[in-house]
Amino acid sequence: MITLTNLRLQRGNNVLLQKANARIDTGQSVGLVGRNGTGKSSLFALLRGELLADEGDVYIPANWTIAHVAQEMPETEESALDYVLAGDAELTALNAQLAQAEADNDGEAMGSIYAELTRIDAYTAPSRAAQLLNGLGFAQAVQSNAVRSFSGGWRMRLNLARALMCRSDLLLLDEPTNHLDLDTVLWLENYLKTHPATKIIISHDRDFLDALCSHIIETAQQTLTSYKGNYSTYERTRAERLSQQNALYEQQQRHVAHLQKYIDRFRAQATKARQAQSRIKALDRLEMIAPAHLDSPFSFEFAALADLPNPQMQADKLNLGYGDTPLLEQIAFTIQSQDRIGLLGMNGAGKSTLIKALAGELKPLSGEIVNAPNLRIGYFSQQHLDTLRENESPLWHMIRLAPDENYQKLRNYLGGFNFGGDRVTESIINFSGGEKARLALALLIWQKPHLLLLDEPTNHLDLDMRHALVMALQQFDGALIVVSHDRSLLANCVDQFWLVAERTVKPFDGDLDDYREWCAKSWQLQKQANHAPKTETAKNNAPAPAAHSGKSRATIEFEKKKLTQTITKLEKQMGQMQNELAQLQGWLASEHAYASDKQDELAVAIARSTELTELLSPLEEEWLNAQAELDAL
Repeated sequence: MITLTNLRLQRGNNVLLQKANARIDTGQSVGLVGRNGTGKSSLFALLRGELLADEGDVYIPANWTIAHVAQEMPETEESALDYVLAGDAELTALNAQLAQAEADNDGEAMGSIYAELTRIDAYTAPSRAAQLLNGLGFAQAVQSNAVRSFSGGWRMRLNLARALMCRSDLLLLDEPTNHLDLDTVLWLENYLKTHPATKIIISHDRDFLDALCSHIIETAQQTLTSYKGNYSTYERTRAERLSQQNALYEQQQRHVAHLQKYIDRFRAQATKARQAQSRIKALDRLEMIAPAHLDSPFSFEFAALADLPNPQMQADKLNLGYGDTPLLEQIAFTIQSQDRIGLLGMNGAGKSTLIKALAGELKPLSGEIVNAPNLRIGYFSQQHLDTLRENESPLWHMIRLAPDENYQKLRNYLGGFNFGGDRVTESIINFSGGEKARLALALLIWQKPHLLLLDEPTNHLDLDMRHALVMALQQFDGALIVVSHDRSLLANCVDQFWLVAERTVKPFDGDLDDYREWCAKSWQLQKQANHAPKTETAKNNAPAPAAHSGKSRATIEFEKKKLTQTITKLEKQMGQMQNELAQLQGWLASEHAYASDKQDELAVAIARSTELTELLSPLEEEWLNAQAELDAL
């Protein structure tokens, strides 16, 4: 059991917690929620022993092992599999002791260590580590690659796998779903449901918290408030408390009426009865929880569009990919003016590739995408955050976008995204990822796009901002195509899904529950394939018979050689780019880079850094696909 008693926690002059109390029983799964800056991450640091309480007591059983997801990016030649295995500290220590006992020829010590290894099930550890990596999207072919060869997002997945590998009593997860695709979030959710540790989870994914948490602890107004139930129960309880305040009652009723209008709108537009019912249920739920966000600092909306082209975009026999390798083939579609489409599919299937092509940032290998005349496309991706000028303010970015607009109007507009007071004129260099994402969305919405292309728009956004974005998207007049692991956003903002799988794109006839079932079947088939009994030919390490693929052995060997050459070439290209990017980032992190006489060099460095980041992404995807093809051969 964990107890916090009369806790005071202060960072600098900012008092985060004052006389705060909370209790977490052994085995509970607790969601830690609250606005950014209210002390959630500091509380995690306190539980890990990295911070000391200014006042009060913190009790954690002395014999507990605590696991958390490290935020630092490892730079090591150690393989991904070995890196994850090292997360089991007891296994690592016993292996070191065994090596010493063998060197000393100490039979008694060796026997004792072997007994301990048996007790902790050490002999299945490599298999368990491989399963974790596979679940988090690492193909078997890349699990032996060096940690340093992976990009930042994939290294965070490695840190997550390493934390899960630890046989912990207390598991601390701070935004574990960031950098994950929807299918990986679903896998992680299923995995954590059977994890025996006491779990405390910080997350802005309400569905993730709903599925895992039996209790919620809210950080607000310098105190901790405990709620029994999952996140939806917490929202209802909080909404009831807020609705009892007379000053909010009228505002609540206006909000409910606003929501009802959109329930009616989507009921009328839904084309499939099953999807219509799912949509209405989601909006009914949104109506119920809306009052919990009445005190949100965010308030913005899309401008009405009077010049919507229809159809907006068409394509036929479209092939997309990188280099000469198609990732998606023979795609055909028409996007109408009010389509609301969610892209589903496993990690690496090509969802982001499709979005980039629709945005005009990736040229098709063959075929053509035809846009309507004067079509305005709004494209958001995490890479676009790197295009913001870090030495400039939110107001500067708006003035650059709308130089003839009234300054006060621009300030008022940014206020809707919670950039108020001095914050609107501050340099964004020290802004959090969430603040930069909010600014990028503000710039995007100002441009009145006809077609919105959103690739993981909710990464780093807190729950209030996610709710505000959902509300704004519901009244958006144009077409929407979105990739997101946030199921709440998908359930409330799209009414049809496209499945990106098996090198093509096709309509998915179902809702998110159906997609969960589709993922479960895919995982089961993959698991069966991984554990299928090997033939005598395979046992003897002989090549698979040509009849399995319809190709001769000579053809297979030629393809393997070609893929190996491609992989070597890509690794060389990525290595050169990663080295250059590391040098640029090192310079950008220095004070010297921001001297008054270095402004031109700074602009060039930021632009080159952004260019390298965008160039690396398709190379990494192409490299992973080539590795998977080689493994299959």
